[in-house]
Amino acid sequence: MHQYPQRPRPDDQQSYQEIPPQGHGGQQHQQHQSYEVPSPYPGRPPYGEPPTAAGYPHDSEPPQPKRSRRRIWISAVVALALLLGGGGFAAWKLDWFSGNGEAVTFGKNPPASPAAGGSDAGTPSAEAKPSGDPDVLMPTGPKSDFKQTAKLDDGTIIAKTRLTGAKSGFEGDVWVWAPKQYDDPKYAKSGFPVLIALPGGNGFPNNYWADTSLGLQKAITEGVKAGTSLPYIVIMPVLNPDAKYYYDGSDIPGQAKMGTWIAEDVPAFAKANFRTYKSRDGWAFMGSSSGAFVGMKTVLQHPDKFKAVIASGGEIVPDSPLWKGHQAEMDANNPEKLAQKLIDTKGPEVYINFQVGTKESGKDRMLKFQQQYGKGPVKMTIRDIQNGEHNGWHYVRGMKEGSLEWVSKVLKAPKPEGS
Repeated sequence: MHQYPQRPRPDDQQSYQEIPPQGHGGQQHQQHQSYEVPSPYPGRPPYGEPPTAAGYPHDSEPPQPKRSRRRIWISAVVALALLLGGGGFAAWKLDWFSGNGEAVTFGKNPPASPAAGGSDAGTPSAEAKPSGDPDVLMPTGPKSDFKQTAKLDDGTIIAKTRLTGAKSGFEGDVWVWAPKQYDDPKYAKSGFPVLIALPGGNGFPNNYWADTSLGLQKAITEGVKAGTSLPYIVIMPVLNPDAKYYYDGSDIPGQAKMGTWIAEDVPAFAKANFRTYKSRDGWAFMGSSSGAFVGMKTVLQHPDKFKAVIASGGEIVPDSPLWKGHQAEMDANNPEKLAQKLIDTKGPEVYINFQVGTKESGKDRMLKFQQQYGKGPVKMTIRDIQNGEHNGWHYVRGMKEGSLEWVSKVLKAPKPEGS
């Protein structure tokens, strides 16, 4: 298993490698250096490559089988042997059986009611109309073309599409996941809360939260069953436009407008394709390392649009080398200054839940930030993850242990019809 990327800090001498913890099938990859990318910051430690379920580096796609008759015949024989030998699960993991690459539609229309003047039962109706709650926003369109990238055990799908941001002009991949409740007819007229999940490291060309081995979507599903989590729509965009620099999720002068991409284009994409909420009560971020910084910064910068963030890994201030010569613009994207501005203007309230492993550093920065800015409208908590390291598996564990419940208490839940 490849190591996870992490964002080196200028004041850290230690490199936090986001590595798989023991018990998740992962020893540290012995050939890690062959996958390392040079650090964009001179004198700073390099960072690793996100893992993939298939074991390929994220900057290349797994080779696709050629559909020759001989290849198909061999595949059929192998599949039959696997099934007869009790290897059905292994066979299911093959793309040939999983459905990966197939078209996906989220939010199938419910049957129309004949009493309401619709078609007969079982016939797809026109788009359902929201009822009762004026905050519900039905999909605005145009709808994107989605292709399956993974399928969870409960039948839910992670899918990918290509998005060209109308406001940023940036084009990048976005992965999405909707919970089972989204296709339940009882919720056909309800909005759903959106969780925008941001990765650490370069966050390009992939978003590692779309890798099912991390368990983010499964944690939400289990939380829904336990009554500790809302059924979130999870949106997973790329974080940066390339693998060369960090852009701090900001519109750095002369660079790709990644701040507009994250704060404007990605939410607009979610509204175009899913039943969401108009108000900020249905919108939150979660992220690790550099993704945690971007999520927190965006909530503080746009408190009228987003309400909360789960920020894991100790990132507090912007530090991209691309800010050189643009101090005023960097200050406008500094969470310290943004938090103080919210305090001075007395709101609106935002909620920040830090997560930090007891085996990583960074808590000192969180504590200092909390002491200085955790007051007034800036509501702040810090969750310790016991024996936690700087990696996605441990951050998901922290979410299961309490952070998902925390964020679910401040966001708006979907309501089934008749409730």
